[in-house]
Formats: sequence, structure tokens, C-alpha cells
Amino acid sequence: MQQEQTMTGTLGWVRSFTRYQWLVFMACWLGWTLDGTNFTLFAFVLKPAVTELVGGTASVAVIGRVGGYLAMAGLLGWAFGGFIFGTIADYIGRVRTLAISIAMYSVFTALQGFSHTVWQLGAFRFLGGLGTGAELVVGIPLVAEAFAENSRARVLGLMMTGAAFGNLLAAQEYHFLSPYGWRVVFFSGILPALLLLLIRRGMVEPEHFSAVRARREALAASKHHSEADREFMRFSWLQLFNQENRYNTMVGLLFATGTLLAIWTSQIWLPTIQGIMLHKQGIVGAAVVPYITLGMEMFGIGGIFGYAAFGFLADALGRRPTIILYSVGTLVFGCGLYLGASTWGPYPYILPLFGFCVFGVFSGHAVYLPELFPTHMRGTAVAFCNGSGRCITSFGPLVAGLLVAPFGGNFAKAAAVMTGFALLSIIGVLMGRETKHEELPR
Repeated sequence: MQQEQTMTGTLGWVRSFTRYQWLVFMACWLGWTLDGTNFTLFAFVLKPAVTELVGGTASVAVIGRVGGYLAMAGLLGWAFGGFIFGTIADYIGRVRTLAISIAMYSVFTALQGFSHTVWQLGAFRFLGGLGTGAELVVGIPLVAEAFAENSRARVLGLMMTGAAFGNLLAAQEYHFLSPYGWRVVFFSGILPALLLLLIRRGMVEPEHFSAVRARREALAASKHHSEADREFMRFSWLQLFNQENRYNTMVGLLFATGTLLAIWTSQIWLPTIQGIMLHKQGIVGAAVVPYITLGMEMFGIGGIFGYAAFGFLADALGRRPTIILYSVGTLVFGCGLYLGASTWGPYPYILPLFGFCVFGVFSGHAVYLPELFPTHMRGTAVAFCNGSGRCITSFGPLVAGLLVAPFGGNFAKAAAVMTGFALLSIIGVLMGRETKHEELPR
């Protein structure tokens, strides 16, 4: 009897979910999973794609430079997509904007497979990045508001596992489709468009946003507005820097920039780093595929547990201590991997730990950032912090690629330098306030 009561208490937070909440969670989780899959496909086929598009031969330096520019194009698209669609979601709604984002990243990922020049591939990566960036900054407020009253941090952490599952799915697509060429790998990116069928069935705006929309309509019809009403109706971007929000905006920006700089160089260059290391060990051609696949799977599996654990740790320890814990782990395991491993052998053992921390801290974007801002500007705020961080981060893989030459062709040392920027996240949250016991702002 006691065991049954314990189990009921343990799972009660899951059993309390409504059908609508499950629908929102599944749509956003699947959207984020396939979003991550499509964006990660590029990392797997970067080397063969660049080699073919520059004329059939490419040195390590050329791959570093061109691959860095292409990675920057995708991340800039992600940043601007967040800016644009995060704001749109605060005005036309979360659900409609989510559907637009999924359609965009599906179509433009597939179109990358039709590229015949580096410029075409870069343009399609930028346009696909617009949809990729939009999906995340829209999905976070949507899930936070749908689960505002029950287990918000845990659910958001579980939703963020989609990115790590996306890594695993991308690894499997690469494994099965790479024999048919890098173009076919990109063609598979059209599949997430099927999610639109799920989103169009039964998904409505959460109560938090519906209340904001009703207030906007009432104020628009009224001729008499208080000072608070006028501030509420100001363009959401201007409210980021008013007296109430500007400090939180700075905290969120530092936190987001640190986590993004730490992850994206690894996300883009890790398959290439492994491939070069394996080549030095005499493993070349198709023989490298199982090794790289295993490494990225271990990276993704660690990320899944890191994402999922974040919400539980944040509820137990607090938001700020959990973010600091993950950031320190990113520094220890990431720099240890890139500066300490001279062969591929340690990679399958260290990558899960590195993935746990460097991926898992992104659950803090979903848990901590929405708790700093009110509903009527939440999408804009998450988009600004995330998108501004990505604008800065977009140069990270490029800088790492350019550092390869002065580092004697060593991608791992360049990746270690960028991983060190996790320190910014620690500084940011040390400046911020703890939100563990606070209700989601309305």
C-alpha cells in the first residue's frame, strides 16, 4: 500500500496533464526533435559537400574556412528567425507561428540537397535557419504557458530532449543515407512537414496568451489608457529595455551567449574532428562512418539525459545552481576531451558526459528565461536573448575554423577555445535572480 502511494506521488505530476497539454508537448517536442535533426545533418555531410562544391579537392584549411562560413550562415538564419518569429508569436499567437516555422525549416533543408555552389548552399542554410530559430523560441513560451501551473520546469526540460534525440536521428539518417550521397541526406529534411497535420488538429492558444490578446483588443477599443496600459501596448522590443526588464534582458543575454558559444563549435565540427583523428589512426573512407556515428550517438544520448535531468535538478537545487553545475561540467569535460584525448579511444566515454552538460544546460533557456519576463513580451524576450546570442555565436564555428591553420590543423584545440566561453553563462546567472519558487509572470 505504501509503495503504491509512493508511485502515485512520483507519477502524479504526469497524470495531471490534460489532453491539450499532451498535444502541445508532443507537437513542440517532435518539432524540436526534427528541427535538431535537420540542422545537424549539415555537420555530418559538411566535408563531402564542401569538397564537391569547391571543385572536388579541398585542404583542411579550405574545409575549415568554407565550412565555417556555411555554419555561420545557418546560425545567423537561426538568430534572425528567432528575432522575427519570436516577436510575431507575441502578436499573432504561438500555434500559427509554430506551424510556419516547421514548414520553413523542412522545405529549405531539403533544398540544400539541390545546391550546385557554395553560395546556394549558404543561402538555403540561412533560410532554413530562419525556421529553425523560430521553432525553438515559439515552442518555449507555448509549453511554458500551457504548463504554467503544473511541473513547468520538468516538462520544459523533457521538451528540450528533442534536440538530443534529433542528434541521434540525424546520426541514423547519415548512417543509412550517406552511401547515396550527401544530397540525399539533405532531401530527407522535408519529412518534418508532416507535423503540420498534428498542429492543425486541436491546438489552440494557451490561456496566458489568450488573456493578453483579449487585453490588447480591449485597450485598442478604449480611448482612455493608464500609464501601465500604454507601456503594455508599446512595441515589445522597446519593453526589453525599460526599467522593469532591462536587467533581466542583460542576464538572459549573457547566459544564452555563453551556452551557445560553448555548444555550436562542437556541434558543427565534432564529426570532422573525429574523422581527422581516425584518419591519423589509419581508418579512412567508409570505415570511419560507424565510428563517427557511434561518437555522435554517445554525444546525443548524454544530451538526452542532461536535458531531462535539468528540470528535476532545477526544482530541487534552484535554477541558478543547476545552470552553474552544467556550465562547469561543460568546461571540464569539453576542454578535457579536446585537449586531453590524443586518439579516438576515449571519445565514446567522454562524449556522453560532455553531451549531458553542454546540451542539458539548454533546458535552462526553456526553464529560466520565460520566468524572467511577462507573457505579452515573453516570445520577444526569449527570441532576443537566444537570437542575439546566436548572432554572436554564428562567428564561433567560423573563428574555430580560422584558428585551425595557426593551431597547425588541429580542430580540437580550436573547439576547446570556444568551449571555454561557458564561463559567460556562469557570470550571467550569478548576476540574475533565483526564480525557483516564483509563478510564471502573466
